[in-house]
Amino acid sequence: MIKIAILGYGTIGSGVVEVLNTNKESIAKRAGDEIEVKYILDLRDFPGDPMEDKIVHDYDVIAEDSEIQVVVEAMGGVEPAYTFVKRALLAGKSVTTSNKALVAKHGAELIAIAKEKSINFLFEASVGGGIPIIRPLNSSLTADEIEEITGILNGTTNYMLSKMTFEGLEFDDVLKDAQSRGYAEADPTADVEGYDACRKIAILTSLVCGQQVDFEEIYTEGITGITAVDICYAKAMGRVIKLLATSRKTEEGYYAMVAPFLLSSQHPLYSVNDVFNAIFVHGNVLGDAMFYGSGAGKLPTASAVVADIVEIAKHLHKNILISWSSRKLDLIDCKKSQNAFFVRTKDGREQVREIFGDVEFVEAEGISGETGFLTKVMTEEEYQQKASGLENILQRIRVV
Repeated sequence: MIKIAILGYGTIGSGVVEVLNTNKESIAKRAGDEIEVKYILDLRDFPGDPMEDKIVHDYDVIAEDSEIQVVVEAMGGVEPAYTFVKRALLAGKSVTTSNKALVAKHGAELIAIAKEKSINFLFEASVGGGIPIIRPLNSSLTADEIEEITGILNGTTNYMLSKMTFEGLEFDDVLKDAQSRGYAEADPTADVEGYDACRKIAILTSLVCGQQVDFEEIYTEGITGITAVDICYAKAMGRVIKLLATSRKTEEGYYAMVAPFLLSSQHPLYSVNDVFNAIFVHGNVLGDAMFYGSGAGKLPTASAVVADIVEIAKHLHKNILISWSSRKLDLIDCKKSQNAFFVRTKDGREQVREIFGDVEFVEAEGISGETGFLTKVMTEEEYQQKASGLENILQRIRVV
């Protein structure tokens, strides 16, 4: 029997218990042994809960129990999760986590400790929730040079943009709706400003290049500036607006970005709506592949965590190699990246042509008193130089 401890009995922690109970027999068969939850660490008591007798309030109980072979970190945030996880690894206990903040900041260090101790630090659920992407990158796609990863990595913002698209609502209205449904937190900053997606693309880029990518160096733009007028223009162009997290390998190196993009109907992520997430991967040998599913939620995320527990159980005292060193990767300045741009401005067509040259003007039903246009493909830097010549830009959205 493999005995585990769960840190945190919130949404994910309780979901892990539910998955372990629901599929107990099949999980034991795949793991090669039964999985038993011995402890659950939480500040709260849970009177009447079936797991009430498992609750402990002191982490030392878990850290010092030699029977515990696997620790599930489901607390969220960097501290005290980092301290607890590091201590567990140093004590020879494998760890799985869904905590993207922890993995983005300390992933390389924790992977190194696990390797030294011949145990494992796994984090499948930290990026795609229930979508498998970490393990495919680390095993199935190792014959490829991954040249691009582009994903819709945040279910909250995708739900909000889908709602704006289908119902013509403004940002503030869809945010209230998302909060009422539990998709958005009371403080939605991490989602709507793109910080959540930023950490996730930092993790994916680190895995692909094998070095530490500092998420704070990734250009990040959220969806707070997207309006119903932008949606009208998108529809007029036969496009949709999605918040994309993108990482590309070029001859000069890697660059990464999080920002809203206008997608054509030919783009593989065009039809990813509601709270669903998807991750598009391009390899130099494989070509294109896409992973699609529930990117968040109690049971989908818990399913990925339990899959890590099974993987750890199958590799007790044997490290699963993850190529992610602490050596820092210097990202290319995103100003060198190339995109077409959709621009809304109060300036007239003549002035637009004078500055941007040959553009495609866009008209949207019910919109007047402004000029909408699509530029040719150019670098971010070139766009900024040209845009400085217009006095009344209302909006700028990248086009892919």
